[in-house]
Amino acid sequence: MSWYAVSTLLLAYLFGSIPAGVLIARLYKVNIREVGSGNIGATNVLRALGWGPAIVVFLFDMFKGGLAVWIARSLGVDGWLLGGVALAAVLGHNFSIFLGFKGGKGVATSLGTVLFLDPAVALFGLVVAAVVILLTRYVSAGSLVGTFAGLAYAVAVGRPDWELTTLFALVALVYWTHRENIVRLQQGRERRLGEKAEKRMRYP
Repeated sequence: MSWYAVSTLLLAYLFGSIPAGVLIARLYKVNIREVGSGNIGATNVLRALGWGPAIVVFLFDMFKGGLAVWIARSLGVDGWLLGGVALAAVLGHNFSIFLGFKGGKGVATSLGTVLFLDPAVALFGLVVAAVVILLTRYVSAGSLVGTFAGLAYAVAVGRPDWELTTLFALVALVYWTHRENIVRLQQGRERRLGEKAEKRMRYP
């Protein structure tokens, strides 16, 4: 692999590593990693701080992934390396260097990368996810079904191999980071949208 490719992937990883949930929650003197599920994503921010901060975190997490792809594409990156950029940005969010290689579950960041890779796939998955969330009030269920639906759509319409491989990797990551949610869904213990976080710990 060339130095150009390595540096491109590294920059995408660092861009994805920016922990918006931690930074926004800190403005409210809340340690989001010690609240509710401990996740740094928008759903846990919603439970702890409300809709305003959660929307900001969701948009930031989404567009940091999207911008990583957009910048790479504007510099002439395409094909397998562009798919690698998308994956690197999501890995940065999930395993942030700024959080000791821990992080979020990667749904918003995955959505952002796919939105800039293939808008039709992203919008199809987003619509499916929104319908599932509205019907069940389970964000995790919507995320799982929506990401899989986006991949299925891409396969059905015959997207190129590099894109399908990228999408498969992103879906696999989402399912891996949601493995505990899957267990709770099966056991009927998953929290629904709108439920408050169980505790709040503030910074000094």
